[in-house]
Parts: sequence; C-alpha cells; structure tokens
Amino acid sequence: MQSLLYVIAIMGCGEGDAPCREVQVAPPRFASEAACSAATARVLERYVDLSFPSVVAQCRPVNAGAVQLRGRDVILPEARPAARQRFAAAGRY
Repeated sequence: MQSLLYVIAIMGCGEGDAPCREVQVAPPRFASEAACSAATARVLERYVDLSFPSVVAQCRPVNAGAVQLRGRDVILPEARPAARQRFAAAGRY
C-alpha cells in the first residue's frame, strides 16, 4: 500500500468567473490530509503580498494535479461583527 503525502497549493484567484492560478506549492509535505488542513492558515499568512483579489490555500495529494477553481467558488471569511457601541443615556447623570 502506498502512503499519501499532502501539500498545500497556494492559489491566486480573480473575481467572478476568472480561473484561479496555482502560484506555488508551499513546503512542507504532510503525512495526512488533517495535518495539512490544520496548517493551511499558518502557511497562507506567508503569502499576503501576492497581487490577486484573493489568495487561497488548498490541500491536495502530492501527485495530484491542480484542481480547477474559479474566483466565485472561493469561500471568503465572514466579516467579524462590529463591537457593540455603547452610549451614555441622555438626561441621566
């Protein structure tokens, strides 16, 4: 039985129907898909300076080809809710 290794593919994505482009395969390799997925956020932080509207990380087996992904398919993180504003009650001291 062959053991699979996983890598993190860094992909630059355009908007709408524009295809994403694999920019780099980030080191290191991972022994499991779970370990690869757990490391994606940390690895992705190294690629904040790429010139794409969005940059995503995708785990895949080391020998698998790039997956066809489009900008509209990328799930962006939700904005954090704004902190609740607190105001002093008028007329109360």
